[in-house]
Amino acid sequence: MADLTFSKALATISGMKGEIYQALGETFIMVGLSTLFAVVFGTLLGVLLFVTSNRQLHYNKPLNFVLDNLVNLMRAFPFVILMIALIPATRAIIGSTIGPYAASLVLSVSGLFYFARLVEQNLREVPRGVIEASISMGATPLTIIRKVLLNEARAGMVSSITVLAIGLLSYSAAAGMIGGGGLGDLAIRYGYYRYQTEVIIFIVAILVLMVIAMQGLGNWISRRLDKR
Repeated sequence: MADLTFSKALATISGMKGEIYQALGETFIMVGLSTLFAVVFGTLLGVLLFVTSNRQLHYNKPLNFVLDNLVNLMRAFPFVILMIALIPATRAIIGSTIGPYAASLVLSVSGLFYFARLVEQNLREVPRGVIEASISMGATPLTIIRKVLLNEARAGMVSSITVLAIGLLSYSAAAGMIGGGGLGDLAIRYGYYRYQTEVIIFIVAILVLMVIAMQGLGNWISRRLDKR
C-alpha cells in the first residue's frame, strides 16, 4: 500500500513537471530581483543610518531619528498587509498587481528596510580605532565609507545578504497567496485547495534544499572574506 501511495505521489509530481519548472523560475525571479534591489538600496540606507548616528562621521540627530523610526515602522508591517497596501504603487510602477515582477517590488520594499538594519549593525562592529586612524590620515568621509567601513564589514555583510535572501525566499512563498506566483502559489493551489499533500511535501523539500544551498554558499563566501 505504501508503495502504491508513493507511486501515485511520484506520478502526480511527474505530471506537474512543467508547472513546477515555471513556479521555480518565478521564485528565482522574485528572490533574485528583490535581493538585488534590497541590497543596493538597503546598503545606502544602512550606511546613512550609521553615519548620522551619535559620534559618527555625519552626526545628525533629527535625520537619524526620522530614518530610524521609518525603518522600525516598515519592518513592523506584516508582509501580506504590506502587499495589499502597496497595490496602487505596484500597479503604477509594474502595470499589474499579480505575477513575480509585481511581487518582486513588494519583496524589495520589505527587504530594503530589513537589510538596512543589518547593514547598520555590521558597520557598528567595525572597531572605532580603525575609523579614527583613517580620519587622522586625511581620508575623506566617502573614502572611509567605501574602503574602510564596507571593506571591514564585508564578511558580516555577506552573512546578512544570506539571511536576507533566505527571508525573501520565505516571503516569496507567502506572495503566492495573493497572486505572486512561484512555489508558494503552486503549493496553495494544489496542496491546499486540491488536498494533494504530496505536492506540499515536494515543494517544502525543494525550499529546504534551496535554503541549505544558500546558507552553505553564504557561509563559504563569508569565511573566505573574513581575515580576522
